[in-house]
Amino acid sequence: MATRNGHASHFNLVAAAHEAMIEHGFQPEFPAGTEAQLERIRAEAGQGTDQPFQDLRQLLWSSIDNDTSKDLDQIEWAEQLADGRIRVLVGVADVDARVTRGTAIDSHARSETTSVYTGVRVFPMLPTDLSEGITSLNENEDRAAVVIEFTVDAAGAVENGKAYRAWVRNRAQLAYNSVGKWLAGEGEAPAKVAANQDLAAQIKLQDAAAQRLLGCRFQHGALDLETIETRPVMLAEEAVEITRLEKNRATNLIEEFMVSANGVIARIFDDAGVASIRRVVRVPKRWDRIVELAEQLGTKLPAAPDSKALNDFLLQQKQKDPDHFPDLSLAVVKLMGPGEYVLVRANDASPGHFGLAVQDYTHSTAPNRRFPDMVTQRLLKAWFVRAQAPYSVGDLDAIAQHCTLMEDAARKVEREMQKRIAAVVLRPRIGEKFRAIVTGVNHYGTFVRTLDPHVEGMLVNAGKPGARRLDVGDRLTVTLTSTDPERGFVDFTI
Repeated sequence: MATRNGHASHFNLVAAAHEAMIEHGFQPEFPAGTEAQLERIRAEAGQGTDQPFQDLRQLLWSSIDNDTSKDLDQIEWAEQLADGRIRVLVGVADVDARVTRGTAIDSHARSETTSVYTGVRVFPMLPTDLSEGITSLNENEDRAAVVIEFTVDAAGAVENGKAYRAWVRNRAQLAYNSVGKWLAGEGEAPAKVAANQDLAAQIKLQDAAAQRLLGCRFQHGALDLETIETRPVMLAEEAVEITRLEKNRATNLIEEFMVSANGVIARIFDDAGVASIRRVVRVPKRWDRIVELAEQLGTKLPAAPDSKALNDFLLQQKQKDPDHFPDLSLAVVKLMGPGEYVLVRANDASPGHFGLAVQDYTHSTAPNRRFPDMVTQRLLKAWFVRAQAPYSVGDLDAIAQHCTLMEDAARKVEREMQKRIAAVVLRPRIGEKFRAIVTGVNHYGTFVRTLDPHVEGMLVNAGKPGARRLDVGDRLTVTLTSTDPERGFVDFTI
């Protein structure tokens, strides 16, 4: 809504998020039959599930997630072995134990495929009674889980991967920011960690394992990217500021365990000859532009896509010019293109994940918020008891394609809401100049992201006669000329 002079009065971001969900094919409201199914699940929750194989509730499990996260999918525990290796256990919420295939809640999850995080409201794939309650690995609650186990040697190689069902109990719910600062020596230990020496030692050991894993993946060409995520600061349901979310030692810890656990599951399926859904990022189609960007910065990359060479260049640039490294990372991410879900049949090779430098990668560690992870969980649990797979090859192919489409739709919703939030927050700053980087050039126009705050918008005079030709990765100074929260427009000029 706007006044006659064009200045925004009040714009309802939550209502806009709901409308955006519908416009992009989502169904924000849960279907008929959901409440009745929830009642049955609540009644069954007090009775437990069919007995898992192991009782691991005595272990000092913990979770690390965002400060505001309520849908906890993953917990971790580690053990130092006598031969120098570190044994790692990743517990994943057993959502399938509560959500039966073909029910109203499951059908809705299959349609939506993902929870959508709009900055002002979360639209969950599963009802919050489940994703934030009964199936969430909440602190001091007994839960059924699928445990993924592996060992990490001194060089960071993952060995002895296995998976099984177990009872678990999250002993400490921790947050990225506070744990990350503590691990890096930049802050005090979080209160729960400071009060428990065993927990402090446990997190330090997990960090040591993660650092080994990270070093090993870098040796194989994993990309050390530093893309920037933002979230709005809300005051009385109004967005008043945009803050930056940064990677740290704690986010690296969880990411490394997640990548390793997903690799273990993929290899289990390969060894068993089980068809599954994989997460892949193919070889970049715009490698030529990545080569061009590297040349501008004094590095010659091979003519053919090479993740190891690219990462060596990225590491060099991170050390040489840390201030602009997020800009370079963003450009590389854009040029690599989005990931996708694909069917991998029994005994077929996976296309692999270029950015992670791993060949075997599925999604299994977030079943509260991603449907492919629920599918993977069901396939794995069927394999545990040597039962027939719950999905045919045709089912898996259709699910993979639909999940890719809906993930793309979710990105569009989240991007639109980021722009609407930015339009609200930046309205008072029209006329100011900002440093920016070009993030996209297509037939619609030229798009940029400012560096402080990190906001995306359109460059409205990029195509004027005499203007220099811009491409992804170019840096420039822009002036904010207008914002339109309703349409999500943030316009700049050179």
